[in-house]
Formats: sequence, C-alpha cells, structure tokens
Amino acid sequence: MENYYLIIVLVLMGLAVLDLVVGVSNDAVNFLNSAIGSKVAPRYIIMIIASIGIVIGATFSSGMMEVARKSIFHPDQFFLPELMMIFLAVMITDVLLLDIFNTFGMPTSTTVSLVFELLGAAVAISLIKISNNGESFANLNNYINSAKALAIISGILISVVVAFLAGSIIQYITRIIFTFQYEKNFKYFGSIWGGIALTAITYFILMKGVEGSPIIEPEVMAYIKGHTTTILMYMFVLWTVIFQICISILKWNTLRFVVLVGTFALALSFAGNDLVNFIGVFMAGLKSYQIHIANPGIPADQLLMTDLTKPVATNIFYLMIAGLIMVITLWLSRKARTVTETEINLSRQDTGTERFGSTQLSRSIVRVFRNLSRDTEKILPKSVNRFLESRFTPVKSTGKRMSDAPSFDLIRASVNLTVASILISSATSLKLPLSTTYVTFMVAMGSSLADKAWGRESAVYRITGVLTVIAGWFFTAFIAFTVAFLIAGILYYGGVFAVVVMILIAVALIIKSYMMHRKKEQQKASDRALEELAMEDSLINKCTKDVNKSLNDILRIYNQTVTGLTLEDRKLLKQLDKDVEDLNIEAKKLKYNVYTVLKELQADAIETGHYYVQVIDYLREIAHSLTFVTGPAFEHIDNNHKGFTKSQNQELIEISNMISKLFELIMVMVKDNDYTAVPDAIKMQQKVLEMLNDARKKQIKRIKQNEAGTRNSILYLAIINETKNIMLHTVNLLKAQRDFILNNVD
Repeated sequence: MENYYLIIVLVLMGLAVLDLVVGVSNDAVNFLNSAIGSKVAPRYIIMIIASIGIVIGATFSSGMMEVARKSIFHPDQFFLPELMMIFLAVMITDVLLLDIFNTFGMPTSTTVSLVFELLGAAVAISLIKISNNGESFANLNNYINSAKALAIISGILISVVVAFLAGSIIQYITRIIFTFQYEKNFKYFGSIWGGIALTAITYFILMKGVEGSPIIEPEVMAYIKGHTTTILMYMFVLWTVIFQICISILKWNTLRFVVLVGTFALALSFAGNDLVNFIGVFMAGLKSYQIHIANPGIPADQLLMTDLTKPVATNIFYLMIAGLIMVITLWLSRKARTVTETEINLSRQDTGTERFGSTQLSRSIVRVFRNLSRDTEKILPKSVNRFLESRFTPVKSTGKRMSDAPSFDLIRASVNLTVASILISSATSLKLPLSTTYVTFMVAMGSSLADKAWGRESAVYRITGVLTVIAGWFFTAFIAFTVAFLIAGILYYGGVFAVVVMILIAVALIIKSYMMHRKKEQQKASDRALEELAMEDSLINKCTKDVNKSLNDILRIYNQTVTGLTLEDRKLLKQLDKDVEDLNIEAKKLKYNVYTVLKELQADAIETGHYYVQVIDYLREIAHSLTFVTGPAFEHIDNNHKGFTKSQNQELIEISNMISKLFELIMVMVKDNDYTAVPDAIKMQQKVLEMLNDARKKQIKRIKQNEAGTRNSILYLAIINETKNIMLHTVNLLKAQRDFILNNVD
C-alpha cells in the first residue's frame, strides 16, 4: 500500500503543477492590470518586475502552508486514506474550476476556491465517517472548522463594498486635484501624492508581502507593528522629499515609478500569500505520506494524522520550483491575458466593443444614478458644475493605432495600487478577511466609475460585467464546495478505479477547455486586424477582405442549409445555426467599429465614408436575414416535422444554384476591384427574384390543393421571403462597395 500512497502523492504533485498554471493565469490580473492598462512601460518590463516580485514572494512563503493542513478541518480526526481522498478531491476540483474561469476570462479568488473545496471534501468524508461510526450529525463540528468559511463569505461582502467605495472616493478627489491633464498640477502636488502612494505600498510590502517570512525577524515585525504611526510618518516625509527632487530637478515622471513599485508589491504579496492555494494541498499530502512512512507499524487506515497539526517549515526547494513555474506561466499563459483583458475592458476610459450585454438590473441601476446625478446638478451652483466638468474632461489620444492608447492614465493606475495596498494592509493588521482579488478588482471598478469611464454609452454594459464577476465569486464558493463534496464521495467509495477515472476526466476537460480557448484566441487575433482600419491606406484592402469573406460565408451557409433541408440532416443544420450566430457577431462587430473607422479617416476621405457605412449595414442585414433561414430550418427538422416534398427541394436547389452564380460573380468583382459586370449581376438578381416569385406561387397552389401542411408552408414561405431580402441587400451592398472603392481610388 506504500506504493499506492506514493502514487497519490505524485498525482498530487502533477495536479499542483497544473494548479500553479491555472492559478497564476487567474490571479495575474491582481497585479498586472494597473500597469498594463496604463501602459506605464513596455510589457516585457512590467513582466520582469512582476516576475521578480513572484520569485521573492514564493521563496519566502513557508509560513503560509498551514492553511491547507489544518485551517479548515481537524486532521487529528482523520486517517491517512481519508485525508488522501480529501486532498485528491480538492486538487481535481481546483484545477477544473480555475481553468473554467480562465477560459471565460473571469477573475475569481483562488483562496475562496481552496477554502470551500477543502470544506466540501472534508464535510463529505466527515459525514461518511459519522455514518459509519453511528455518530450524531451534530458531531460534524468535531471534524470541521466552519468559522473559516463564514469568515471568507463575510470577506467577500466586505471586500466588494469597502473596496468599491474607497476606489471611487479617492479617485474622485484625486482627479479633481490633478485633472486628466495632470502634468501641470503634478509639479505642485505630485510629491505629496507620490509620498502617500509609496508609503502605502511600502507598508503593504512589509505587512502583506514579507510578514511571517524568514527575512524579517519576529522582533523586528513586532517593533514595526508597535510603532506603525511613527514609521509611516517618517516614510511619508522621506518619499515626499525624494519625489520633489525627482519632479523639480530631475524632471522625472514619478508616477511611473509608483505604478511599477506597486506592481512589484502586489506580485510579491500574491506569491507570498497565495502560493498555498496551489501547492499547499500537495505539501500536506507529502507530509501525510512522510508520517505514514515514519510509522511502519501502524496500518494506514488506523493512522490518525495528528502530526499535521504541528507547524512545519516548507522545503525551500519546493518554493523555488513553484516560483519558477509561476514565472514561466506568467510569461506564456494566454489565459492570463484573457483574464487581464476582462478587467481592463471593464475599466477602460474609451468606448468600444463591450463584452457584456444589457440586463434589466443594470439598466435600473444606471437609471437611478442618472436621476441622482441630475438632482445633484440642480442643487449645486452652476459655477461648481462647470468647475467639476472641467476637471473630468479626458485628453484625446494621439496614437496612430488604437492599441497605442492606454486604457486609463497613470493617475488612475496609481490610485488603484495605492488604495488596494492601504485596504489590504489595514485588513491584515486588523485581522479582517479581505480578499486580494476582490479588493484589487473592486477598487479598479470604483475608480473607473469615479473617473466617468462608465459614460452613458457604456455604463449599462460595464455594470452588467461587474455584476457578472461578483456573481461568479459567490458561484465559486458554491461550486467549489459542491463539486469537491461529490468527488470526495466518489473517490472514497470507488477506490483506485475512481481515482484513475476522475483524473482521466479532469485531463480530458482541461484539454477541451484549452481547445475552446485556443479557438476564441484565434478569433480575437482576427478581430485585432480591425486595428488596421485606423490607417487609411489599409482601409480599402480591409473592406474588400471583409466583404469577400462575409459573402463567402453567407453563400456557404445558405447552400448547406438547402442541402440540410433536402437530406433532413439535423446535425448539419444545428452547426449552420451556430455558424450564422458567429456570422452575426462578426457583422455586429464591424458595424460597431464604424465609429472608430470614420473617426480615423483623413479629411479628404470623409465624403466617401458614408459608402463604407452602407457596406457594413448591408452585410449586417444579410446576416440577419440568413438567421431567419437557418434558425427555422433547424427548428423544423429538430422537432421531427415532415420534410419538404421532392418538388419543393428541387425548387430550392435551383434557386440555390442561381444564387451561387450571382455570389461568385460579385466576389470576383470585389476581389479584382473591377465593377464593369455590375449590370450582369443586376440581371442575375432579377432572375433569382423571378424564381422566388414562381416558387411562392407554386407553394400557394399547393396550399389550396392541400398538398402542403401548415408548418411546411410557414417554413417554405419564410425561406422564400428571407432569400428575397438577401438578394436585395446583396446587390445594394455591391453598389455601395463599388462607390466606396472607386471614389477612394479617384
């Protein structure tokens, strides 16, 4: 059996490596978003600074490993096999849960996930033990430390409210002082703000980053805590003087230093405190196995893990390896970028494509705050309103490309880092259960609101996004507990077979999520090509490619829909229904980016801009019409309704063939920028319209002769009608494309 438990430890080690990867991918947003969003430095510089913070924090995080061993349950109440099942259930659940959040770009708390996984798995095994021993379920408290879970839940609520309010208030005051054109006022007040910011960040490093680590003696830490106020005053004076010299004499932008130091501090804290979330369970499993080896005379199922309650120093080798894996993940993980992009997208100053939609709750919230804003403006004097408005006038970006512009400026980035540092440090000193993830995210959202980044154009969508993320946090706790509970039970009763099966399932799900995310990233890479639209010389080529690609997709989907109806191929029609949805999303994105394109057009091209608008509008309408072809077609076959008759299928095939000829002609014209054959295309369009009219008349005749049922007729006539709309919009698109291209060439 020794080999069995050794294998479990090795499996735990492999899962710990995976957990490091998925955990860093999710938590990277905590310390990267301010620096990346403000573009304080090239990305590689930001990554180097964060990497140094991670390595240092991981190396000196030994004292935090106690959480996984004894904070949630009492190990002295469990035997070795029971604990191993708990640890396996926790690690499998954690890897899967965090990977799912990463795939969808949703930040969550790795601490919350670990705590509730430990709680769920421990409760499952405890209930089994209670049942087997004939005990009362009231004895569950003998096995579980439930107070920790309640503290975590309260931490979520406290983090959300306090962090959001603090970020909003501090950002509002700071923006009033400095405005968006902060360079002028920063000469006078910048040193004071820099002193406050660096004092907060430095204290944060001491309180949250290195507390409990070997690099600071307990006596030194006790002295710091006993003389906190005095130390903070001296630090503030020192940093203020240094910053004044840098601003007045050296002419340095000290905000960059603040943001980079803050990034280092949060990375240090993340690695020092959250490393337990990824390798703590493995270390606990390894220690359990070592206890088993040290007691050869006691059977595993009779060996209580009492020794796990004792403090144990973690081998620095494991910490260094873990730190290295974290750094490699930080540099290579695409999912880390996805999670980071979610927060930056919600907090960016400019408008653009919004990831989240609109909900009734978000609309109601926006409406309430709009009314409050109006009432406040009525109360305040006009001079005050004008003053406040002048302080919140954003500076237009001067970059040639959209990617050149930061999502927000260095003032907001420094506020995010400073407020987060103050809140986390204060909570640590007061023993309050604040979550680092929740604090950093909500501070960023609060500062975005105060900075008026959530304007009327985007507020509804941004609030929906924030509410979605917050809901995900509570979902994390629930799903972590539930899944770990179930897996622990399965592993306990299923034995070796269940262990193998669950691991294989976990690997399969991870591979599937990787493929899903890879597909999404490829789509994003394609979307980033819209960046080229900001340059006039690429506009024509990009428009040509978009039109040709869209027409090709439309023709393929339409023809295959006819084929799917003819063959009554449900699987094909289902896939086409998804393809149309993707096509509509792409068309919607093109339409939404019209504003950006037109804004970037040079003065001599403005007169032709409306042709480009027409092209995008017609593409959108065609995609929309196609939805009402594929959707009803799939629904008809999916409901097992009777298919079309031979004559109906033949009519649709003939129409489809004629449409193919028309589309092929149009695509050749668009590709070659040669529109001499437009009259031929119009003639072919008229031919298709005549065929559609004939098909409609034939269907009416079938209805009168009772040769076609109700559902058959509804679907057939709908296809005929939407095909007509597609034909009309297609030729109009061709004309608009011709006018846009030829007028720009001239």
